[in-house]
Amino acid sequence: ANVFATLGLAVRDRVGILLPQRPEVGISHLATYRSGAIAVPLFTLFGQDALRYRLKDSGAKIVVTDSVGANSIASIRDELPDLRTVINIDGASDGAEDFYALLERGSDSFKTVHTAAEDPALIIYTSGTTGDPKGALLPHRTMIGHMPGVEFSHDFLGQQGDLIWSPADWAWIGGLVDVLFAAWQLGVPVIARRFEKFDPDQALYLMERFAVRNVFMPPTALRMMRNISSKKFTGLNLRSLASGGESLGAELQDWSKNTLGIFINEFYGQTECNMTVSGCSSLYALKQGAIGRAAPGHLVAVIDHEGNEKPHGESGMIAVAAPNPVMFLGYWNNDSATQDKFIGRWLITGDTGSIDDEGYITFVGRDDDVITSAGYRIGPGPIEDCLTAHPSVQMAAVIGKPDDARTEIVKAFVVLREGYESSEALRDELKDWVKNRLSKHEYPREVEFLLDLPKTNTGKIIRRLLRN
Repeated sequence: ANVFATLGLAVRDRVGILLPQRPEVGISHLATYRSGAIAVPLFTLFGQDALRYRLKDSGAKIVVTDSVGANSIASIRDELPDLRTVINIDGASDGAEDFYALLERGSDSFKTVHTAAEDPALIIYTSGTTGDPKGALLPHRTMIGHMPGVEFSHDFLGQQGDLIWSPADWAWIGGLVDVLFAAWQLGVPVIARRFEKFDPDQALYLMERFAVRNVFMPPTALRMMRNISSKKFTGLNLRSLASGGESLGAELQDWSKNTLGIFINEFYGQTECNMTVSGCSSLYALKQGAIGRAAPGHLVAVIDHEGNEKPHGESGMIAVAAPNPVMFLGYWNNDSATQDKFIGRWLITGDTGSIDDEGYITFVGRDDDVITSAGYRIGPGPIEDCLTAHPSVQMAAVIGKPDDARTEIVKAFVVLREGYESSEALRDELKDWVKNRLSKHEYPREVEFLLDLPKTNTGKIIRRLLRN
């Protein structure tokens, strides 16, 4: 924080943090908040265009990064008029200051800038499924507001001996706020280890070696873990396993119970209003197909396009009521997009779902992912879950393909497990597999085999690219 002050950082200035999972991420965030400034976490996988847009849009004055990031920024620095200083944790480089040399020269006492709960702390850019990415501006209260959902998803994180790890990048709200900040709030140690590309065998080795007790792992990573022989999971010390970011499905839940001996607590939210729904297996039963209940402090409902709550069991838009302890302040420099995010007091998540009379919420899909076929509204999640239960399927993604007769037909993209090859016979087998287990109107009329599926930096399947 003293270093930032000597560099001229003022209250509400922006600080870009372009680093993998390592201690300097936490140091830089805390220094930013103590300075009354606003942190802008950035994925290390970003190319020049993505970095340029976010740094220019946010007007970041300082960036803390490593040598790889410093080189990337050097090539676009002339296009970033607000950027004054780049700090390199690996040492001084062309146009970048030495992180630890600056710390050595700085004072070890600092008077923290007073900030209120509603003051801005963080800009996290959304994945930008349509148009340019939008910077969700989050206030200081968000850090504490996450706690009920986090504690539920880990069966009350903070028990004696808890130790948490996640492969989720600390530039994503799921890794940064749901893991790093939440664990610190409870005094729980955090393992810092980010794989350049997720490797299930390395993940298993890390969890065994450090006797990790608590893990947040996105569904895509869990599906990759499922490919490891169940005999290799005997050395784990897991107490809680949380997952979110996309639909989990019953098949992964069954695998976890049978292989790991624990339930997966699914949670739900988005950057603009995160961790509002969670399962908590130690507190109440987890219902098949449900993503959990509203966490304490959050009012979650299913509404129509006029903002009226729908009856229990009816499908509609999942929405969260304001005021809310985790709700964002708005999109950075984008008032119109902020207004479009609300219907009255309800923040619209962009997801479709339903709520039963016990408060369990079922996720159907993103509004733009729901398939309309022959008058039926079909969510991709149950079909993908059914497909991944087939012994040959590692991952699956389902979209609606335009069709003159049915409006859309269900099309599945499938990644096969090792040892299986694509064939017409397997294609027909997968169609029948879904038809016999779900229904005749939900089975994929087309199946295409791929080597991999397009995913965001946070591991979510990009169905938009498959549709295109």
